[in-house]
Amino acid sequence: MRCLVMVKANQDSEAGVIPSQRLLTEMGKFNEELVKAGVLLEAEGLQPSSKGARVRFSGSRRSVVDGPFAESKELIAGFWLWQVKSMAEAIEWVKRCPNPFDGESEIEIRQVLAAEELGAEFAPEPREREGHIRPDGGAAMMS
Repeated sequence: MRCLVMVKANQDSEAGVIPSQRLLTEMGKFNEELVKAGVLLEAEGLQPSSKGARVRFSGSRRSVVDGPFAESKELIAGFWLWQVKSMAEAIEWVKRCPNPFDGESEIEIRQVLAAEELGAEFAPEPREREGHIRPDGGAAMMS
């Protein structure tokens, strides 16, 4: 199963504070372990929400809201995309992760929705189209 592992933002990440050299080194070692175990598919940090935007949908209307966004605890500072055997394995990996920030931090794990879980709603024609978008043949929109 694939899962998205999200590091929740805090006031420092939203202020654009760069992690310490010590933390960057520890995270680098952790990421190397993930690579050696065949778990890590992708990993990135994100710019603060002040450099982002949200697009809101209401029927056919679209509106854009520029950052920053008020609730930093609802924001993401970075992410990993992992390939693991189970949620339990993902949790064990996160428990080994260095604390992303001084003090309290939170990391959320969410299983990626696989194309086969979409059932009949994801008919063969759209499934084939999606297979051309992603190199692994999965659905780009939902998995």
